[in-house]
Amino acid sequence: MKRIFTIMVTLMMFPVLGAFAQNAETGTKINKKNLVVKEWNTNAKGVASTLDHLTTYSPDGKKIEEIEYDSAGKQKWRKRYEWGENDKMARELVYDERNRLVNYKKFEYNEFGKKKMQYTYDAKGKLISTKVFEYITSND
Repeated sequence: MKRIFTIMVTLMMFPVLGAFAQNAETGTKINKKNLVVKEWNTNAKGVASTLDHLTTYSPDGKKIEEIEYDSAGKQKWRKRYEWGENDKMARELVYDERNRLVNYKKFEYNEFGKKKMQYTYDAKGKLISTKVFEYITSND
């Protein structure tokens, strides 16, 4: 019972902590509200740089989009995230280099707020696969 209480308290803290990231250089927290993170690749001389990855967060600090670029700066893929009740991700939509929907995932959560099921569908809505999440704790 003590372990379940600890898990529940920890999970209740995640929405509060989820709006912040830690700055690797200073160790301070970065507010993710309305944040855009750009990742750049440079050559060994640090001269030529190309955008590699772009991540965008909503006004309330939730990840809403990721875009991956190739070495020429063209989009390889894009993911869009939709959020549902209890601040849980409801869907993850994956698009190709031409912004055409490739597939999407829907999620179900257990009573502790952890992922229970993931359903992956093709662009036409046909179920491709399911994933079941199992959480096992040991009584040390």
